[in-house]
Amino acid sequence: MKILVTGGSGFLGINLIRYLYSKGNQIKSLDLVDFDYPDIKDKIEIIKGDIRDNATVERAAAGVDVIVHSAAALPLYTPEEIFSTDINGTQNMLEAAEKFKVERFIHISSTAVYGIPDHHPLYETDKLDGVGPYGKAKIQAEEECMKFRKKGMCVTIIRPKSFIGPERLGVFDLLYDWAKDGHGFPMIGKGNNRYQLLDVEDLCEAIYLCCTLDKEKVNDTFNIGAKEFTTMKEDYQAVLDYAGHGKKIKGLPEKPIISTLKILEALKISPLYKWVYETASKDSFVSIEKAEKVLGYKPKYSNKDALIRNYKWYIENFDKFKNTSGISHRVPWKQGILKIAKVFF
Repeated sequence: MKILVTGGSGFLGINLIRYLYSKGNQIKSLDLVDFDYPDIKDKIEIIKGDIRDNATVERAAAGVDVIVHSAAALPLYTPEEIFSTDINGTQNMLEAAEKFKVERFIHISSTAVYGIPDHHPLYETDKLDGVGPYGKAKIQAEEECMKFRKKGMCVTIIRPKSFIGPERLGVFDLLYDWAKDGHGFPMIGKGNNRYQLLDVEDLCEAIYLCCTLDKEKVNDTFNIGAKEFTTMKEDYQAVLDYAGHGKKIKGLPEKPIISTLKILEALKISPLYKWVYETASKDSFVSIEKAEKVLGYKPKYSNKDALIRNYKWYIENFDKFKNTSGISHRVPWKQGILKIAKVFF
């Protein structure tokens, strides 16, 4: 197959491109930023451009069998950037897919569309209630997908849990940085909540299944996450244990910490945004029964496995990114005032 991956330079993008290429497919990458992966850049077609630009989108979509649409403006972007990229950009991609008669369109959404729910596990049929611009934009992007599905296109919507693995930094850099330097790690609340994660390799496998199984099966919406996970405290402690400094996860009183983080976010001296700190102490897990039954999805990695696999990559590659920062998943986020808090743990 010839497959276009939007957001190809991002964390999911590069992992997915490598995975799909290893299966013998021809790959196009479309991304706003440079594709800087020397191991594979000469083996694929690279288009640098914005999914909000119709001419670029049509050039990318022409001649492909499948579009995997993972490009998105993440929560640390401005609301304007999030809405224009995640909604208008998705509309552009869908219109191009229709124009060029692309066989399948696979939209990477998020479990952020469920907001902060009052029950678990969450099913694909549950109410959608996004928190913040990102959650709201993801819901509206799904609505655009549904319009084209009703018009007869094969449009898969995948709602992955927070996914980690090689190349993932972002908010997880906080945990890994503190673990590496021999510090404990704070947790909002007691950490007894269950917070499901997902290894990026398992996500790539789920996407591949949606590329290859019968259209009738995959023309649907699927939750994707780890099958095995314990409490947040236990899962994150596995990283500290692996780091080998004898440090522990430390629970902090929920309400005052959230109030403090709100102020720090407003002052722009903390990288943690509302979705992170308001859900960190809550249960957050989805049912993957539908994906297991319909797609034959069989995740290989537990939360602990995924976190430790990501941490190993972090240690092995630390010198490559130690002086970088930004707002994407591929670079460390600026810790701001949290870097000072590190000394107390």
